[in-house]
Amino acid sequence: MTINTCYTVLGAGHGGKAMAAHLSLMGFNVTLWNRTFSHIEVIKKRGGIEVESPEGGPHGFAKIALVTSDMEEALKDAEMIMVVLPSSAHADVAKAAAPHLREGQIVVLHPGRTCGALEFDKVIRDNGCTADITLAEAETFIYASRTDGPAQARIFRIKEAVPLAALPAIRTGNVLQKINQAYPQFIDGGNVLNTGMNNMGAIFHPALTLLNAGWIEATHGDYQFYIDGVTPSVARVLEVLDRERVTVASALGLRARTALEWLEMAYNTTGVDLHEAIQNQPGYYGIKAPSTLAHRYIFEDVPMSMVPIASLGQRFGVSVRGMDSIIRLACIAHRTDYWKRGRTVDKLGIGDLSVSELTRYVNEGVRE
Repeated sequence: MTINTCYTVLGAGHGGKAMAAHLSLMGFNVTLWNRTFSHIEVIKKRGGIEVESPEGGPHGFAKIALVTSDMEEALKDAEMIMVVLPSSAHADVAKAAAPHLREGQIVVLHPGRTCGALEFDKVIRDNGCTADITLAEAETFIYASRTDGPAQARIFRIKEAVPLAALPAIRTGNVLQKINQAYPQFIDGGNVLNTGMNNMGAIFHPALTLLNAGWIEATHGDYQFYIDGVTPSVARVLEVLDRERVTVASALGLRARTALEWLEMAYNTTGVDLHEAIQNQPGYYGIKAPSTLAHRYIFEDVPMSMVPIASLGQRFGVSVRGMDSIIRLACIAHRTDYWKRGRTVDKLGIGDLSVSELTRYVNEGVRE
């Protein structure tokens, strides 16, 4: 029996297909949008997605009510809009969606990375959207999933608790009330600064990839990314980056989890330092490194995760020399100016706000 709430999932990659299919299996009316129609053509022809999961998870044929590459068509009847795309695509999707968003719709970024909701909000307003929508972001993606074929999805795991925050935070309760009908796993994440500053990928992914650049290119990623790649010296670099992130959060009046606290919370793994804790994490054994440096661990996580944290640090007087070093190494390796491409405070339109003004903006929606 179909539940009345209409969901639109923007993005038909690994995560988007998993989410669209699972929502359908739960009884919701689902629209799936993708910019390139050829990527969803088979789903449209078959009328849905075949889902597999281990150990009794979501499985079966999931009917998708509408499959389209037309943004206007995709958003027309949507109540909940789930953006399941790399954060590097958020601005483009916001620009495309801006003319078609309407009063009362809820847009959730899965995940926002760092300052995703702030960027999305600025882009839709800059592109003429005046509708009173509610924008929110998740701290991480709820699924571990992959694509087995053009109309197939495999869901390995669904996280048990995922923090979520609305912009402004006074609307978080409304978003949770709606989204918890499908996903009781989403919990109150404070505000969008809080969800963004707890982005652990910003610390682990870029530095670990760049500091092992030679090994990645020589072996095409044929080694264990965390177990072999996190040597004591590499771990010390990660610890410095993590301290900078926590200090930036503190400057914003936030208490961010340290990497050690996160490892204990997520995996029940401990150690005297980050090197030992990572080596003690059984889930990291067997995870291979990226096969190339042309990977989202750099081209997404540097501009969309590390740059906004470092930019906030610079704005509020926190030393972020470690982060700046990794960002500049990424610029050199990719021959790209990630400071220019990234989510800086000026690009986000918050460069002129004090800490108290920024806090009031993300909590109450008041812009002074």
